[in-house]
Amino acid sequence: MTGFPVSAATTPNLWQRSARADAIAVLVVAATALVLFLLFPQSLALLTRIVAIMLLVLSLDLVTGYSGVATLGHATVFGAGAYAAGILAARFGVADPLLMLAIGALAGALAGGVSSLVILRGHGLGQLVLSIAIVQLAHEMANKFSSWTGGSDGLSGIMPSPLFGLFRFDLWGRTGYWLAVALLIIVFLVLRAVVRSPFGMLCRGIKQDPVRVRAMGAPVYFTLVKMYAIAGAVAGLGGALSAISTKVVGLDSLSFSLSAEALVMLVLGGTGKIFGAMLGTIVFVWFEDIVSAINPFHWLTIVGVLLVVVVLFAPKGLVGAIESVVSRMRGRKT
Repeated sequence: MTGFPVSAATTPNLWQRSARADAIAVLVVAATALVLFLLFPQSLALLTRIVAIMLLVLSLDLVTGYSGVATLGHATVFGAGAYAAGILAARFGVADPLLMLAIGALAGALAGGVSSLVILRGHGLGQLVLSIAIVQLAHEMANKFSSWTGGSDGLSGIMPSPLFGLFRFDLWGRTGYWLAVALLIIVFLVLRAVVRSPFGMLCRGIKQDPVRVRAMGAPVYFTLVKMYAIAGAVAGLGGALSAISTKVVGLDSLSFSLSAEALVMLVLGGTGKIFGAMLGTIVFVWFEDIVSAINPFHWLTIVGVLLVVVVLFAPKGLVGAIESVVSRMRGRKT
């Protein structure tokens, strides 16, 4: 929790480096999105789904990777955003996609804040059990209130209006894809600012030594509640994006399996790293899509082998492995 003093002369340099790194990262994301758009015009629906799940995994990284909260029920906030946006459109006739995204983020933040009040009362395995219980309760509530949620049949009738009144959500998914890319870039920049802020550093300190942070007088519990609410807003955006792009919301958006897969994606990419969450989602979802098409009966076994290999030979995730290779190459050059 202690650090070296930073002079006024070096502080602007640090900000300049951070701003330069963020600009490069945004250009990389935009260029990658353009290349994927040109190479896979028939797979834009899958790419949009990847971005929606990526927002869920980024949200989980804030809670688990940066704050040290163990959870296997993070689909609760994703589903809250999806159902809030879907109900707004299907039951109240609100079709503005930007308003649907805002409602999804608000619902996710509310669900995250409320569920964290319970989850953070536990520790270790207790947190995991509480998080699983919450996502199961949310799943059952969505199933029981079928007049609002559609129950097991899902919520349909979601018809978003053209974005800005100009760009219609066509069957090819082009508008949904570029909306997802823009949303991802905005969320990426916001999260980079959050994790670098004093609030983000405090959450990292809580992960490393909560007892010491509490002894310093910092409010550990409510700090984590705030981070959970921020993470809920990010996941809620992902849920709303999923509802807008697919025009359907099902109970799978509130499933335990989605929560478990999100955690697997995070571990695969690397915890505590924004790029890790993004890379892990891309690799897992794309690999899952390809392998399930090739072998629909044993694809889970193949995915399991991939995860075992990554965990054994790259314990810090794919991003950690890439960073190790880059550092070794730099060491050889010097």
